[in-house]
Amino acid sequence: MTPTPQRKPGRPRSKKARQRILAAAIELLEQGGLAAVTMEAIAKHAEVGKPTIYRYWANAQAVVMTALMEAQPEVPEVPEVADSGPSLRRLRQHVKATLAVFATRRGRSTAILIAAADATTEVAKAFRNHVILKSRSDGKDLLDQAVVEGALSPELDTELAADLLYGPIFFRMLLGHQPLDPSMGDALVDHLIAANQAT
Repeated sequence: MTPTPQRKPGRPRSKKARQRILAAAIELLEQGGLAAVTMEAIAKHAEVGKPTIYRYWANAQAVVMTALMEAQPEVPEVPEVADSGPSLRRLRQHVKATLAVFATRRGRSTAILIAAADATTEVAKAFRNHVILKSRSDGKDLLDQAVVEGALSPELDTELAADLLYGPIFFRMLLGHQPLDPSMGDALVDHLIAANQAT
């Protein structure tokens, strides 16, 4: 006889309520930036009580992080640029697309969240891995492929190269001292290719 699964105490979680909460967080973020996303505003926008939100998240920051992780941003199409191999071409597109995403208001809010978040929380770790390290990981895979294709030297340290490519994007995103201009993507890849050929 199959045992009856034991139900956990408390009210069951509502998927619809969760979706409304996350949608409200994104809408508030787009309208007024990170400062506009408070627990009170989310509750009002999503038409739920604050206890419902606290059942899922500890604070508004955690709500926004989850919303940004689950709301995949649309990456604009980037025209192809001829260079020495297909993986390098895709890498160029990827770097430029990453720039385009983080140059938006949502991208700037992402930078603020990363800087302010408690790095020890699980949601902050997941956010950092999903939003920041995922872009770098995809780029590193393309660098590895470019080495296999012979477009880059087999002596290239692709881990370090990935940091050199994506580090400036996140540095500018966090400090805001220079704009995230799309032309920066071409410049980063061009410098990497030139440095690799010079070795």
